[in-house]
Amino acid sequence: MGGFKKFLLRGNIVELAIGVIIGAAFSSLVTALVKDLITPLIGAITGGREPDFSDYSFTINGSVFKYGDFLNNLLAFVIMAVVVYWLIVTPMARLVRLFEGEKQATTKECPECLSDIPIEARRCAHCTVELVPASEKPEV
Repeated sequence: MGGFKKFLLRGNIVELAIGVIIGAAFSSLVTALVKDLITPLIGAITGGREPDFSDYSFTINGSVFKYGDFLNNLLAFVIMAVVVYWLIVTPMARLVRLFEGEKQATTKECPECLSDIPIEARRCAHCTVELVPASEKPEV
């Protein structure tokens, strides 16, 4: 029982549980956004009718293939993917680039072998060429 308790109280298990809970809440939020705002907007653009293909089907040897339901789910997925991309992925990428732009470089490129080396290195670890550290270079 002690091992099970230790397993449950590990930090990454708790973080994973929190991620799943937040993910479920976020999923319902995105679903509501698409269902309540985006899909009616598409309906308004296309003449006051929301897209609904659920009645589309065909029958072969008594088996009914409801391809319209598949089209509805495919359309919902594509709309949801577009909304997530434009409202979450794109702004987060900009935010990450903003924060990365403020960081100072910690590596430089070796002029001989073009490998990345620490900015204060005196010798390249890959080709062993001697280098002048950035702090010792004369300012121009």
